[in-house]
Amino acid sequence: MIGRRRGGQRPCIAVEVVVKQSRFRVPSIAASVALAVLALGTPAAPARAEEPVVAVAGGISYQAIGRWDADRLNQIVTKDTPAFAGLTETYSPATNAVRLYRVTYPSVIPEQGNRPITATGLVAVPEVDAKSLPLVSYQHGTVYLNDEVPSSPEQSPETQLMIAQFAGQGYLLIGADYFGLGGSNEPEGYMVKASQQQATSDMLVAGRAVMTAMGLSDTGLHLAGWSQGGFVTMAMLEKLERDGVAVKAAATASAPLDVFAALNGFLNFPRPNDAVWVNSLFILSAFAFENYYAVPGLARSLFTDETYETLAKAYRREKIDVAAIPTDLKKLIRPEYFDPQFFAASAYGRLIAATSAYRWVIETPVRNYYGEADEAITVGVARMAATYQAAIGTGNPTVEAVSTGDTSHRGTFARAVPLWKAWFDGL
Repeated sequence: MIGRRRGGQRPCIAVEVVVKQSRFRVPSIAASVALAVLALGTPAAPARAEEPVVAVAGGISYQAIGRWDADRLNQIVTKDTPAFAGLTETYSPATNAVRLYRVTYPSVIPEQGNRPITATGLVAVPEVDAKSLPLVSYQHGTVYLNDEVPSSPEQSPETQLMIAQFAGQGYLLIGADYFGLGGSNEPEGYMVKASQQQATSDMLVAGRAVMTAMGLSDTGLHLAGWSQGGFVTMAMLEKLERDGVAVKAAATASAPLDVFAALNGFLNFPRPNDAVWVNSLFILSAFAFENYYAVPGLARSLFTDETYETLAKAYRREKIDVAAIPTDLKKLIRPEYFDPQFFAASAYGRLIAATSAYRWVIETPVRNYYGEADEAITVGVARMAATYQAAIGTGNPTVEAVSTGDTSHRGTFARAVPLWKAWFDGL
């Protein structure tokens, strides 16, 4: 779950930005302020007017949005990322500049009879002589403004790190914005599995079409994602394997591989270090599920009468009362949901129970990285893919769960990225 960059720009936007280390609890008032500002969403920043839109096949187009030189990329890994993550890691320095492009592409919403829509994403191209390069598809974490996505990399610290560590060292990099974010006019499809699979797989097609138009090709596809993006990475892998699309490797950090297990834990088995911003996970998923799965009243059935209207505005990114969203789940959610049996049998619980991304015989090499002190994702949830492969008797050596030590949610991401890079390089 990702927040906003540190100060000097816009004020704290995302809930998580107030959490610097997993060992420190954030005062509830600070979290309330951050949650409330969640509602002040803005549309994606427009591409620079002077750059032309280039059309390619299949309704796909792209537009240049910037060029980052090696100095800018190295500042990201030496200064910006440590400030964002709350810890310092060693990253390989950039060896080349990177050209950035916002991509617009057609897609469909599977949950709505494949209704056609338009989506956006990023293609980052290293300035190197080679025309055939390795490719990484990066799946982003939870965001609270429409423009904190790959296609607006200036607003996305996680995307910046991926650009610096991968595109800055000769990898092609792509990333989908997910439906409802970036240039999409849909409501946000938060944790709506089939739509996230569609957004990412169609972005892969679009990204490769843009590369072809530029005279480029890739030597093999790698997947990577953090937090919500870790879930999306595994869901994307599931679809790609099913469709026969080759993937060399997939890596995640802090992935909620089983969303029911994660949310059930917050409701009924809270930990002392649970993040105060986990209320946003219930808010975004409940309204997204209501919209995408067409279940009228779903969110109202979950949230208290006192909070419902404010939460609906927050999901729509409208202005809300700062103090109106409690960080205490017992003040946010109806009391019956704290009965595990009721939660499991409820309409919301049943949809959440279907939201997992590890229950198939995985063929691709996978590494799920997790933090021992992660305030959002428990060790058990993060290890579920490896546990499941062992449980069904495959003894699948291609699926590993790897600890990053005593790291927070952001710290797990910051520490995992150079490990992803080293692993992908070794393949």
